[in-house]
Amino acid sequence: MKKKLVVLTGAGISAESGIATFRDADGLWEGYDVMEVASPQGWRKNPELVLEFYNQRRKNAHSVKPNPGHTILADLEKHFEVRIITQNVDDLHERAGSTNVLHLHGKLFESRSTLDEKLVYPIEGWQLNKGHKCERGSQLRPNIVWFGEPVPMMEKAMEETLQADIFLVVGTSLVVYPAAGLVDLVPEDVPVIVVDPKLPNVRKRPNLHLIEDKASTGMEEVKKLLLETYL
Repeated sequence: MKKKLVVLTGAGISAESGIATFRDADGLWEGYDVMEVASPQGWRKNPELVLEFYNQRRKNAHSVKPNPGHTILADLEKHFEVRIITQNVDDLHERAGSTNVLHLHGKLFESRSTLDEKLVYPIEGWQLNKGHKCERGSQLRPNIVWFGEPVPMMEKAMEETLQADIFLVVGTSLVVYPAAGLVDLVPEDVPVIVVDPKLPNVRKRPNLHLIEDKASTGMEEVKKLLLETYL
């Protein structure tokens, strides 16, 4: 029976493919105030701006490719039962071949009704515009968890974390909650591996491996460690 490898990924893994991150930019995201384009208040104030912002994110995401960080995670499914919990809204994990990906903060290539959040639709291409409506006649919005909104997949992520045989953190600063709190749920006897060029603060614990490197090259080291030590 394969060991369960639970992986928490963040903006750092996608940044290497060319997807912008705002974690190091004082709350600005490609020149936009994050609260203007990623909050319910921003949506109410200027839905056209929010729609255009995510249209540009989608257009960019179409033009990039998974990097070795993504493909190594997909490859590890040969040896482990891999469960990816990602804070990213892009589909690079899926495009790299990962088959079990839980998106904590929603999906860039989906829209949802502003009347009924259970009505979710795929976005073909990259545009979602004013006037695109759900079957009940309300405007569609990006299916993204914005700042100040509940994180519906968090309970499932907590369940996966508690069942981990190995817990891996890749490309996240561990400052965005509630996702950052997952590492504190990992059982004490479970190995924790952290990969990031700017290592986040992680409580000292047995079997803690810190790899100060970007995802693409750091994941090569992780793969070696996993195959030599934990198979």
